[in-house]
Amino acid sequence: MVVSSTNDFQVTVKKSYDKMSELKTFDDAGIDKVPQIFILPQKKRLKSSDTCETQFIFPLIDLEGIDEDPIKHKEIVDEVRDASETWGFFQVVKHGIPTSVWEEMLQGTREFFEQDVEVKKQYYTRDTTKRVIDTSNFDLYSPSVPAANWGDTLFCLMAPDPPSPQELPACG
Repeated sequence: MVVSSTNDFQVTVKKSYDKMSELKTFDDAGIDKVPQIFILPQKKRLKSSDTCETQFIFPLIDLEGIDEDPIKHKEIVDEVRDASETWGFFQVVKHGIPTSVWEEMLQGTREFFEQDVEVKKQYYTRDTTKRVIDTSNFDLYSPSVPAANWGDTLFCLMAPDPPSPQELPACG
């Protein structure tokens, strides 16, 4: 793991187990149970009586016509602002990205994560100033999170200037 600053590696809550050791074991070997760091403490879990059948419908933003009509453009910008402020996320449709491009991106991502550890190691970092990052458990050292998230992330900073092809991992 590459650590670029002390802030990247601060552990604010002392635990009775070694998080890094558990993560390495999890990554390098098969496991037969979920490591403790991924388990929400019992007192933080919902009781079955607390759950409900509510189905959430989050904002859907249709970009069709955004470049053709200034009034439509303003309406869409307002929808994005409202969804961001109210929900924190939204789904975009009719954005003009062909399905084939989306499928190739997903396939490339799968191929990246299926590569040998040694190949991926050059991108593994918690240094958020890098333009291409392979990381896992991004909230591992957050004192406000009672259990770490279980997941790997390939992050590519695309704006304002996308990385050059040489900076991107080769897949396929």
